[in-house]
Amino acid sequence: MKQPKLPQRVFSPAKTDAATARAATPAPQTTHPAYRLAFQDDDFLLREDLRPIRFQLELLKPELLLDEAKIGSTIVFYGSARIPSPEHADALVDASATDTQRRIAERLRAKSHYYEEARKLAALAAETPPDADGRRQFVVCSGGGPSIMEAANRGAADAGADSIGLNIVLPHEQAPNVYVTPSLSFQFHYFALRKMHFLLRARAVAVFPGGFGTLDETFELLTLIQTGKMAALPILMFGTEFWHRVVDFEALVDEGVVSPTDLGLMHFVETAEEGWDYIQEWYRDREKEGES
Repeated sequence: MKQPKLPQRVFSPAKTDAATARAATPAPQTTHPAYRLAFQDDDFLLREDLRPIRFQLELLKPELLLDEAKIGSTIVFYGSARIPSPEHADALVDASATDTQRRIAERLRAKSHYYEEARKLAALAAETPPDADGRRQFVVCSGGGPSIMEAANRGAADAGADSIGLNIVLPHEQAPNVYVTPSLSFQFHYFALRKMHFLLRARAVAVFPGGFGTLDETFELLTLIQTGKMAALPILMFGTEFWHRVVDFEALVDEGVVSPTDLGLMHFVETAEEGWDYIQEWYRDREKEGES
């Protein structure tokens, strides 16, 4: 005797009930905020005591969508939002109104080649084939903004690949750069959750010259690995001269506040090819260690 087919569910989907709730007949009771379904009530969701729920939602939404997009791993790009692309570098200098502005603009122009290196590295990573399960590996992930972030997403687009942008709401208006894949473009309220998503799937991180934000993200990453909260992974520091000028790493060792071996967590490089070769070599070495 053939087994009867059982229904997949017995309760109405939330989407159905939400539509029904929106179509409720107007009355003093149904139009009062208290009557709104909790998940349709923005005022309720934005209460101070609902912060833990917002944390959960901000963790869960990108995680689910990245899983559905079969994102297995990422290569993360950190770097300045102010370094111009080579095609805009001269215009930045020409727009300077004072000697100080011109001096800074010239310094930024001198770093514009890092835009191209970020773009090239992203294109190299984007050519990585999916694994046997169809999950995409070394998918380019940036903060979704301009400059180095734009270069990363642009490099992936050059290779015909999707890329991720993790944007954040800031007091001054900003928008994702045009090279981020729309279905992989996310907006965050909490810096902490954004930084967590940078690293959950990261299997390599490329750090380009940058300011407070780049330093914050980089030192948090180094701390997680140093303390054993996160497994080691290739960390590329682009721009040896820049990094040794703005951070005296050796002084930290001399002062006894970090170990000499901690400096080995980073690898200084200048070109995309050099960086990509290092990532490949790093994982080949770990594979050999696992086989021995």
